Amino acid sequence: MSDRNGRSAASSQPEPLLEARNVTKRFGAVRALDDVSLTLHGREVLALLGDNGAGKSTLIKIMSGVHQPDEGELLMDSAAIALRSPTDARAVGIETVYQDLGLFDNLSVAANFYAGRETVRPGWLGSFGFLRERSMSRHITELLDLLEVRVPHASAPVGLMSGGQRQGIAVARAAAFASRVVILDEPTAALGVREAGNVLDLVKRFAERDVAVILISHNLEHVTQVADRAVILRQGRKVGEVVPSPENHDLIVSRIVGGREGPAPGLATPAGSYTDSK
Repeated sequence: MSDRNGRSAASSQPEPLLEARNVTKRFGAVRALDDVSLTLHGREVLALLGDNGAGKSTLIKIMSGVHQPDEGELLMDSAAIALRSPTDARAVGIETVYQDLGLFDNLSVAANFYAGRETVRPGWLGSFGFLRERSMSRHITELLDLLEVRVPHASAPVGLMSGGQRQGIAVARAAAFASRVVILDEPTAALGVREAGNVLDLVKRFAERDVAVILISHNLEHVTQVADRAVILRQGRKVGEVVPSPENHDLIVSRIVGGREGPAPGLATPAGSYTDSK
């Protein structure tokens, strides 16, 4: 038996790639995260589930360098890391795509890809030199073709494109620069069936590039299609970990909403697929 990435279930667990250990985050009197631990392995798609206000966004912002934990730590390859800004996160190979996508509607696909990371021709002007526009455009076109993201042209304004194309551009941009981890916040929200399917196909392809994924989604059908594991948060605490499957759908929902504490009688739950962190 093996998972979606071809790892044998009988083989030893691989070394963690990215870890959050006993992370706590407060905003004034509000405890957004309370002693949360999470482990992500290489080439894995890990779903992060929970209702609104469960702490998902706070956790990924800590992993993206936007927030810093009040307690606990982050580790990459079992070594502690301090992410003081999104720039620090990118430096260790972590890219994040938020729900608002962070795209500039008036700029082209190429300009959006390289915003803040433009490459310039060498010369005495240094970083103030001329942009290598042809090289950037060629690289973007090759990457979009590889990931099968269909856009009119790399020079076309992003604001004229569909929601699915915009989402694909944002995910492809993360793929272009992420060397270790991509974090996706609701990548299929507000998309049609076909466009959502294209984005899910992109998620599956990250493993082929040796990149692991943390996926936030409220769509359990999509989670079941692409995720190897799911961590469930409720009211800032980790309340469970489960292998997403149609058989475990009711169990996942119950943990998200704070229902029964374990599998219902007769629920087919694969051995080892569920752990209760209460």
